[in-house]
Amino acid sequence: MSVNFVARLMAVVMALFLAACATPPAAPPEIRMGKIEQIQPTTIASDSHAGVGAVLGGLAGVGVGSLIGGGTGRDVAMVVGAIGGSVAGSQVARRYDTPLAGQQIFVRTQSGVLVEVTQPVNPALQVGQRVFIQGNGEGARVVPQQ
Repeated sequence: MSVNFVARLMAVVMALFLAACATPPAAPPEIRMGKIEQIQPTTIASDSHAGVGAVLGGLAGVGVGSLIGGGTGRDVAMVVGAIGGSVAGSQVARRYDTPLAGQQIFVRTQSGVLVEVTQPVNPALQVGQRVFIQGNGEGARVVPQQ
């Protein structure tokens, strides 16, 4: 009887866990209309390779550390190599990470609200132009009306 109770309890726990992991349905993308009031040049930090340098540096450090000594000393050398390689790899990746050219676009929507969107440069956009704002938050983009 206790095995049956434990099995049922585990089934309930798993069902609750799976229900908590379920993602709600995505809301349809919001599209607003407006007119560009101002465009300012800016830069956008590139985060496309975040962590890659640290991981590769750490792996290289472990590889070099495994060549040193034997036994406990070898293990210590591998740990020190992993930490040092991660730090060095992160610094190298940061040095070669170049920001993207972008633009800060201020759009007055039809409802009168002023919306600011930062996105990569789109040469087709001009002050006074009627545009659509697609999406919300960091995913918002300004596109010209056709």
